[in-house]
Amino acid sequence: MTPSQSDKPEPSNPAGGDVLVSAVIPCLDEERTVGFCVEKALAGIRALGVTGEIVVVDNGSTDRTVEVATSLGARVVVEPQKGYGAALRTGIESARGRIIVMADGDDSYDWGSIEPFVRKIQEGYDLVVGNRFKGGILPGAMPPLHRYLGNPLLSAITRLAFGVQVGDVHCGMRAFTKEAFLRLGMGTPGMEFATEMIASAAHHGLRIAEVPTRLYPDKRGRPPHLRTFRDGWRHLRFILTHAPDYLYLIPGALMMTAGLALLLFLANGPVELGRKYFGIHYLALGSMLALVGFNVINLGLLAKAVMAQRYPALKSRMLALLSGRYTLESGLIAGGLLMLAGLAVDGVILAHRVANPAAAMESTVHLAFVATTIVVLGLNLLFSAFLLSMVLSTRPERV
Repeated sequence: MTPSQSDKPEPSNPAGGDVLVSAVIPCLDEERTVGFCVEKALAGIRALGVTGEIVVVDNGSTDRTVEVATSLGARVVVEPQKGYGAALRTGIESARGRIIVMADGDDSYDWGSIEPFVRKIQEGYDLVVGNRFKGGILPGAMPPLHRYLGNPLLSAITRLAFGVQVGDVHCGMRAFTKEAFLRLGMGTPGMEFATEMIASAAHHGLRIAEVPTRLYPDKRGRPPHLRTFRDGWRHLRFILTHAPDYLYLIPGALMMTAGLALLLFLANGPVELGRKYFGIHYLALGSMLALVGFNVINLGLLAKAVMAQRYPALKSRMLALLSGRYTLESGLIAGGLLMLAGLAVDGVILAHRVANPAAAMESTVHLAFVATTIVVLGLNLLFSAFLLSMVLSTRPERV
């Protein structure tokens, strides 16, 4: 779409005026649709009666995207690193407005309907996310696999992992203050940028709102840049990496609890319940579960401590407990006591063997398994205490 010179709209931001709203449009070969988006965004800003600007981020287009956008009054910035997140980050950082509105350049979102997003920001919210399931998804606008499985499932996992009430986590039309965005420390270059924004906003304690928005079929006339399984995995990978409670602590606690229960149950020897025999193999399983569970919990605590460095406002009872009561010395003492307890049991077993050299070794095998597990747990705790103490000591002051 290329308008004639006489039809060229005037930018909403006159020279020298303060910019309130910046519309940021990431583009990659969008010459067929970017013109519609720029014109609608200009109309939306005018309807608000505020000063604004249109920022088009060119992400390596080989068509006339830049020419079309420039001819309509948009300011074009270039981001050579390919990726949805990389393009948006560059556009947002270069935007001059206090309020940023973002949406795709394929005309699948109605850029003329930005007023509800801006009004929510003016009410005091930091981030406003569109909800296509409430606003309406037109036929052909979203593949059935995304609409009925991928998006609802990933949105549900995100709500659970980060405690946010956002119904459409992957909606690409959003508004936020530039100040809030700069606090988020966004870093992902790809499609997972959308999930990172929600997660980081939750960790920083920002106020999040939703508004219904409609999704239209895009008008590019070519396949979308989104790749279902590749980008779906990138979203899920980000969620799991930044949700240590669900990736580490809960599974680790379940494994360790089951393992310790088996160790206690079989410490004195095999047990027969009804017709079921629980012997050395179940004891080995218990030992494995206890050790793996402990190490997974340990990784979860380290992950939460690392996240606390990135998100100073992160609220966590576990972190509050560790920061208030945990010291290197307490970790060393606990690990040392566990190791000594296991060695003491081994010493008792050795004394028994010396005093009764003809006794069957099977009578003490179960207890030896338990003692060895306790020693290993103690050693793990001893060495991990140093690393955990180092990470916790560098946590910044809470905001």
